[in-house]
Amino acid sequence: MERKLAVILAGDVAGYSRLVAANEEDALATLSVYGATIGDLVREHGGRIFGSAGDSMVAEFHSAVQGVRAAVAIQRALHRRNADLPVDRRMEFRLGLNLGDVVVSGDNLLGDGVNVAARLQEVALPSGICVSGALREQIEGKLDFPLVSMGDRTLKNIPRPVPVHRVDWSREDPVEAGVLGGPLRLPDKPSIAVLPFVNMSDDPEQEFFADGLTEDIITALSLYRWFFVIAQNSSFVFKGRAVDVKQIGRDLGVRYIVEGSVRRVGMRIRVTGQLIEAESGVHLWAQRYDREIADIFAIQDELTQNVVGAIEPEILIGESRRALLRTTDNLDAYESHMRGTWLHNAQDTAEHFSEAIIWHRRAIELDPSFARAHMMLARSLYARCLRGFSDDVDRDSTELRLEAERAVALDPRDPYSHYVMCLGHFAAHNAPAAVEASQQAIDLNPNFALAHMALGWARIFAGHFAEACDPLHMALRLSPHDPFTYHFFDRLALSHYHLSNYEEATHYSERGLSLRRAYFNRLVLLASLGQLDRHDEARRLIPEILAHAPTDLEHYWKFLTPYVATNHYDHFVDGLRKAGLPLLNSPREQC
Repeated sequence: MERKLAVILAGDVAGYSRLVAANEEDALATLSVYGATIGDLVREHGGRIFGSAGDSMVAEFHSAVQGVRAAVAIQRALHRRNADLPVDRRMEFRLGLNLGDVVVSGDNLLGDGVNVAARLQEVALPSGICVSGALREQIEGKLDFPLVSMGDRTLKNIPRPVPVHRVDWSREDPVEAGVLGGPLRLPDKPSIAVLPFVNMSDDPEQEFFADGLTEDIITALSLYRWFFVIAQNSSFVFKGRAVDVKQIGRDLGVRYIVEGSVRRVGMRIRVTGQLIEAESGVHLWAQRYDREIADIFAIQDELTQNVVGAIEPEILIGESRRALLRTTDNLDAYESHMRGTWLHNAQDTAEHFSEAIIWHRRAIELDPSFARAHMMLARSLYARCLRGFSDDVDRDSTELRLEAERAVALDPRDPYSHYVMCLGHFAAHNAPAAVEASQQAIDLNPNFALAHMALGWARIFAGHFAEACDPLHMALRLSPHDPFTYHFFDRLALSHYHLSNYEEATHYSERGLSLRRAYFNRLVLLASLGQLDRHDEARRLIPEILAHAPTDLEHYWKFLTPYVATNHYDHFVDGLRKAGLPLLNSPREQC
């Protein structure tokens, strides 16, 4: 009989029989989605599921730390997903973890170690995690989650009392962390910002290459779930500025800063990188890479691993899903993709988007299987429509949906692919599908600010207005200096508008407009003023709205308001009518 010591996680659904009795098909569909999420997170943390029946599952981990991390990641992901369901349909798992001796029987594990985990799961509250005393000893001082003693418990069919502890896994509230004002509080996990790498090449044309390398490093770091990584949009605010790492650490609310430089000469490239503790200014790690340009992906991977290893080596050992995004062996396609991305991020004019789209298409021509090129083409087409630059919104909407589908098919593990699929669902007026696509993007990368923003948008158009605020706040925390912050405030304003909190809606609209006087921000403010009967202010705003109407206004209006329920759309239009905005008879046309 083969025996070994193992960390066992057992879980089941609280009240599963009630859920099935109320609506069997919905319950089974939700269980299937949640089961896939749990399986992904177990594998990501180096575990394997070795048993499942009905609503229950049992998994094995080699590390106590990774087992608890997996349990916390599961509860956080399911909590986020449950917010999209009616209260009586929410599916809450109870989880129990134990470290104990088990008997190996093929792929199965048996014995007391498994039985104790199963009984601990029964003690846990819905959405709760309970761990044994034996496991607690192994994670002491290694995790930031508080552990609350529940005393020695007599568990069913276990002949001895078992010390039980509850894991307090609730994540930090972004609002309490300071996203709406005041200093930003450090997150409860290692927090890091990657500043734009400096282009040291003689050719200023290589600026796009330095920016692209930085963005790829940010993406690779952000895929480590137990890091908190500031979004590229906020990091790049500091491009070209004198670096005071202490001040940047305070401005972004992070503990660590990565900075570096890139020099490209012909087919050779030199990349330097260094890791700095923001509060003290102490350099923790530095490295220089002199390679052929063909080794660019290896450089990104090594630099990322060295940064992670310098901060928390156990994450490198435990987490099995690192970047591993499908890139291309065609360096011309990769360079075209980087040029297009650089132009997309510039986004000052319609010409920037048109040129970006040309480069994305060139990358696809050079390598049709390059998923990221399809993804970026979809992003640029969507952004061109959103900014009102498209002269044919229907044409661009159709193409962006096709490109998003292609990106997901080519690389279903890339969170950006699911993000652009969310945008495609917006264009198709399918808000529930947009919710699911944004959830998948966040499941793959919880540091993905744009995906949190997209989830907030999708929830608004699906009619989940109160639930929309949390992901929008999270997007603000992950990207506190984002050039698109006006979009975040605009959607916060719209969610409050639909909750009939018109004063709050006005407040957030005005905050957004103070950053950028975007067309839709003005509309949300106008609707809020109309509901508050503030007609003088509304009259002053209307000429500005009419003067900045997009080119393809009728289709743009449809594109911008993908509400599921007609009454929610009518509520928005009602505010505009009360404000005195001239509207045509067709419900989605404006002049």
